[in-house]
Amino acid sequence: MSSVAVLTQESFAEHRSGLTQQQVKVTALNSEEENDPPTYKEAFPPLPEKAPCLEAAQEPAGPWSKIRPIKASVITQVFHVPLEERKYKDMNQFGEGEQAKICLDIMQKTGAHLELSLAKDQGLSIMVSGKLEAVMKARKEIVARLQTQASATVAIPKEHHRFVIGKNGEKLQDLELKTATKIQIPRPDDPSNQIKITGTKEGIEKARHEILLISAEQDKRAVERLDVEKVYHPFIAGPYNKLVSELMQETGTRINIPPPSVNKTEIVFTGEKEQLAQAVARVKKIYEEKANSFTVSSVSAPSWLHRFIIGKKGQNLAKITQQMPKVHIEFTEGEDKITLEGPTEDVNVAQEQIEVMVKDLINRMDYAEINVDHKFHRHLIGKNGANINRIKDLYKVSVRIPPDNEKSNLIRIEGDPQGVQQAKKELLELASRMENERTKDLIIEQKFHRTIIGQKGERIREIREKFPEVIINFPDPAHKSDIVQLRGPKNEVEKCTKYMQKMVADLVENSFSISVPIFKQFHKNIIGKGGANIKKIREESNTKIDLPAENSNSETIVITGKRANCEAARHRILAIQKELANITEVEVSIPSKLHNSLIGAKGRFIRSIMEECGGVHIHFPTEGSGSDTVTIRGPAQDVEKAKKQLLHLAEEKQTKSYTVDLRAKPEYHKFLIGKGGGNIRKVRDNTGARIIFPTSEDKDQELITIMGTEEAVKEAQKELEALIKNLDNVVEDSMVVDPKHHRHFVIRRGQVLREIADEYGGVMVSFPRSGTQSDKVTLKGAKDCVEAAKKRIQEIIEDLEAQVTIECTIPQKFHRSIMGPKGSRIQQITRDYGVQIKFPDREENPAPVVEPAVQENGEEGGEGKEGKDTDPSSPKKCDIIIISGRREKCEAAKEALQALVPVTIEVEVPFDLHRYIIGQKGSGIRKMMDEFEVNIQVPAPELQSDIITITGLATNLDRAKVGLLDRVKELQAEQEDRALRSFKLTVTVDPKYHPKIIGRKGAVITQIRTEHEVNIQFPDKDDESQAQDQITITGYEKNAEAARDAIMKIVGELEQMVSEDVTLDHRVHARIIGARGKAIRKIMDEFKVDIRFPQSGAPDPNCVTVTGLPENVEEAIDHILNLEEEYLADVVDNEAMQVYMKPSSHEESKAPSKGFVVRDAPWATVNNEKAPDMSSSEDFPSFGAQVAPKTLPWGPKR
Repeated sequence: MSSVAVLTQESFAEHRSGLTQQQVKVTALNSEEENDPPTYKEAFPPLPEKAPCLEAAQEPAGPWSKIRPIKASVITQVFHVPLEERKYKDMNQFGEGEQAKICLDIMQKTGAHLELSLAKDQGLSIMVSGKLEAVMKARKEIVARLQTQASATVAIPKEHHRFVIGKNGEKLQDLELKTATKIQIPRPDDPSNQIKITGTKEGIEKARHEILLISAEQDKRAVERLDVEKVYHPFIAGPYNKLVSELMQETGTRINIPPPSVNKTEIVFTGEKEQLAQAVARVKKIYEEKANSFTVSSVSAPSWLHRFIIGKKGQNLAKITQQMPKVHIEFTEGEDKITLEGPTEDVNVAQEQIEVMVKDLINRMDYAEINVDHKFHRHLIGKNGANINRIKDLYKVSVRIPPDNEKSNLIRIEGDPQGVQQAKKELLELASRMENERTKDLIIEQKFHRTIIGQKGERIREIREKFPEVIINFPDPAHKSDIVQLRGPKNEVEKCTKYMQKMVADLVENSFSISVPIFKQFHKNIIGKGGANIKKIREESNTKIDLPAENSNSETIVITGKRANCEAARHRILAIQKELANITEVEVSIPSKLHNSLIGAKGRFIRSIMEECGGVHIHFPTEGSGSDTVTIRGPAQDVEKAKKQLLHLAEEKQTKSYTVDLRAKPEYHKFLIGKGGGNIRKVRDNTGARIIFPTSEDKDQELITIMGTEEAVKEAQKELEALIKNLDNVVEDSMVVDPKHHRHFVIRRGQVLREIADEYGGVMVSFPRSGTQSDKVTLKGAKDCVEAAKKRIQEIIEDLEAQVTIECTIPQKFHRSIMGPKGSRIQQITRDYGVQIKFPDREENPAPVVEPAVQENGEEGGEGKEGKDTDPSSPKKCDIIIISGRREKCEAAKEALQALVPVTIEVEVPFDLHRYIIGQKGSGIRKMMDEFEVNIQVPAPELQSDIITITGLATNLDRAKVGLLDRVKELQAEQEDRALRSFKLTVTVDPKYHPKIIGRKGAVITQIRTEHEVNIQFPDKDDESQAQDQITITGYEKNAEAARDAIMKIVGELEQMVSEDVTLDHRVHARIIGARGKAIRKIMDEFKVDIRFPQSGAPDPNCVTVTGLPENVEEAIDHILNLEEEYLADVVDNEAMQVYMKPSSHEESKAPSKGFVVRDAPWATVNNEKAPDMSSSEDFPSFGAQVAPKTLPWGPKR
């Protein structure tokens, strides 16, 4: 932007402030006399003259006068690596990976600064800055490490090699740095004259050229240099250097043409004089022929139009180049011209076409540049480019926003002139709005972020819809930040902040949590049928209740919400448990100071009491509450036992509590405890002390704690230490086991032996290798453990001796359901009865030719060979389950298996209800099957059958049948209710009353719908087939009639209403309406009327319409006429005042200024020089700005 200097009275007053007092007085007097303006010399006194030469001569010639200007030590060079020569092309992101590491390494090694950028053709541009030496070294490294390397050889006479190397190899090093290549010269003892050059194609060409030049200079033969313009070099070289090679062979002359990358025009010829003259003549001839038929021309075109001339994917340019393939068209970035090279005729045609294209584009295209702070650019672009794409499509323009890394504020808009101006206006408005925005950081705990956002962003979407002008940014969950950023107009941001703070306060209040231990077997009852119980508790207490997963061992139910609500939900859940079982609740008073010692470290002590007393729940009050009440909940007998123990321990703690810690290897613990806790109970009964073993969750697995009175603890400690000492006393013993039983102990990876080792203090039992007929079994471990293990092995052998095998026949189709999920049921029976159960292999249906398929019910036998030999009454092999163990246990296991055989019953359910029983995507039937642990089969729709089959255990079938029938009753009741709800009623109402019945934003009709629980449908205005006066009401008959009465009541009131026009001076309308219509709404609400003001451009701007009941209309009109009288007086007063008020400064400034007038100015003298134009940037240029010359009103400059 150029600045223009304008001389006025004010600016001149500032200028003359530097003059002497006398001069100021004279000037001031003259300036006051309008008819007698000051002279030019008085207004602009000349500076005192100096004798510069004389002063310069008198100055002593100091050392500083000899100083020469210093050249800059830092240079910058740009290197280009074409795409085909790039070493690292396939990168996920530019600026990352191996290429970036290499650049960093080069910078560290050389001390130069590197900047990489990708060109449009995917070539790599590298800008290197630094000292000359560092830049050359960096360049060599770049070429070697970032460009693909090629190699070539050049042959020069052996005696010239030393000139290429130079003194101490300096010339070779310099040549390598300059061309960024590696040059290998054969050793002096090597007869070869071939010099090998490795590097880029461009570097090799340069190096080859330089070496040949050195050789030519040293050659004894004649050397001639011919200056030929660079554009003609390719014509002399010919395709693939064929022409120049032929010329060299014919004349025996060496011709060195500089490569395209070297900015030299000299062609060097070396050879015998006569032959050299022939070669030079031939080259000159080629040059002259081409020079006469070759033209270089240019077309002026603004650089911003270049891409439109080229066209999308080069389409426009392709049309020209296809017609004239010999013409080369070159666009230089930043230059306002296009260069054309080629045959003269073709160049002229191409130039004409491009000029036409440029003229057309200039006429219909324009551009504008605007400055917008780069921090707002991404908001102008919008999410996924939504904003900028909308502007581009709407105004048919191209908008170029600089990338973030450039930190540039300049945005360029190009396209249709009108579209450019509209796009510019909109972008500036957006930027202005953003500058007035405010950003606020809100501290919200990260744990609430997900809740505020809601499932699939539902809740945050509601907030954003409520405050559409506010942008809400949540931090990345990985950053663990509590700061939520709000940005938008100040008022909206404040409102949104208050809204979100209230939401957070509610969340904090609702995030109170308590845990309730409930016996696992009662969780199903708390959930209720179809989740009815838990749903009811959740809704009524307004809490969130989380139950543990079915497969988890946890018994704790977690309740979250407001404190009072959580307590109410807890009370209800405990009440359900109490009703269901023989669960009693006892409160015991124990001083609060003893609570921590009774609970123990990490709850170890209290947990041992709960486990010992059959898993009762013991609840201590929260710490700091000061309450002494401890609650024990569970079966009556166990509660009593736990109560006695707690009181006894509390008494001990108060009198003389004593604790001792012992250490024993974890593998000894099971042996010390004994089977079913027998050993430890014996010690406890003898001594009266409590012994606590570590749980699997404890870190220290060796620590055993003894608690009680000092005497009891010491006695228990003595007994346990003796037991541990015996366990540490390792012995080795053996026993005889019949080899036929060995397999039982070692099968399943020695599971039986592992169980013996776990139970008896890690005793090692070794059976002889299979194949040896030895019956000796070795046991090694603590003496007591070895004895106990021997006894256990003997018991197992007795069981094996007494073992029998029985068969249990159950049809194969039931085997899978008997096994249960992952074989859980069969594993339970195996453990409970100590037997082994083997299921037969599954028999697939054989081919029909060999043996026809057997039906599931077994009524039809096969007619194959096997079928003839087999007894039809005998059970099939695939149905026989084999049970092994003691006879009495096998019989019990057989009964348990038979009890698991599923039974099928049929239930009649009306066919039309089947789809409701199945539910959406089978959810309904799946829920019932899970709840009752049965399989429910619904017949296919095409069968039209009413029979539903239920298959499962006999114990579950009755519950499932009752549940299914209950669901049928619910569905039938819903059907009846649906029929009652679908009653329709039609009301005839004049369409002109419809908007009033609907109300503002549907408020009136919504209230009627909600109050009477009906659906009210108005006719579609666009549908001519519908009667426009019919309103349809759907719902229960009673409710529909009540809604109709409510609508008719409104209609009745509307029919009584009247409309009256009143004349109100338009100047007071704004005062009566008030800010955002607040005042007029208050009047309408007070008088229960509707007041309509005329729109701008109405024929009568003073006409106001009031509608309502006659008496209300009269009162409202009186009120607004009184207001008019009051406000009109103010308006008249204001208008009267305006007459006496001083006009605004901008109105005064409109008067034309005469500027400053002087006499005897240089331009008023006889030579008739023109006066300087003070508005001209040419006569008064601003510093550093280039300004286009302005056409002056009195003609051009001569």
